[in-house]
Amino acid sequence: MALSSARKAAMAAVAVAALGGVSFFGASASEAAPGPAGHASSTPAPAPASAVVERSVSAHRQAPQVVTRVIGKGRVDGHRWSVALEFHRTLPKGYTLPTLPDGASAPGTSLLCQRMYIGGVRVDHQGGPWSDCQPVTGTNDPAPAGEMGLWGLHDKGTDGTRLMVANPEPDVAYGLITLTNGHQIKAETVTVPGTTYRAWAAPIPDGRTIAAVDQYDDHHHRLTHDTNWH
Repeated sequence: MALSSARKAAMAAVAVAALGGVSFFGASASEAAPGPAGHASSTPAPAPASAVVERSVSAHRQAPQVVTRVIGKGRVDGHRWSVALEFHRTLPKGYTLPTLPDGASAPGTSLLCQRMYIGGVRVDHQGGPWSDCQPVTGTNDPAPAGEMGLWGLHDKGTDGTRLMVANPEPDVAYGLITLTNGHQIKAETVTVPGTTYRAWAAPIPDGRTIAAVDQYDDHHHRLTHDTNWH
């Protein structure tokens, strides 16, 4: 359950399906082709254009279809918590694009999911495998930027152990949450490799109230100040 912006609520429209495997970016290296037989040379012969094209196509094929990056994790109220962004390069099998009010399908060629766990239970799991996912176009869609939500397993994130998750603008380096008891929680922005999708996440203990949420750039200049998260 969650308390967040209207756009977060809209992205929760999902289709029930099983989630596929997760893979990560990898690196590979190719050996230089040997020179012609019978000739010694300290400089390898340049690869023919066809070989370069073949390696380029091979590298493209090896690009992972799903990339997951952990945004934050730890323990709070005796429970393990974690937040990760999961980027699907293409729309997963079984996922259906949400329908807009005019009856058309929402735009999107890829899928960005926000996977949040408290005590081993995924937040909003009742909505199916694609809850907390939203369609995006490619690796640089600006649509998710600027969103922020308070998420939990009970009463739409208004009580119990909760997670504050923000998808900030590019210049935000970290978020700082100040509780009414004066305690502050800092969370640094983390970006999914190969994309511009980013987030920061922090736990809010049970029984604690948020006084303010501030976001800062790399030079510690405050960019936003929000006191509406009570």
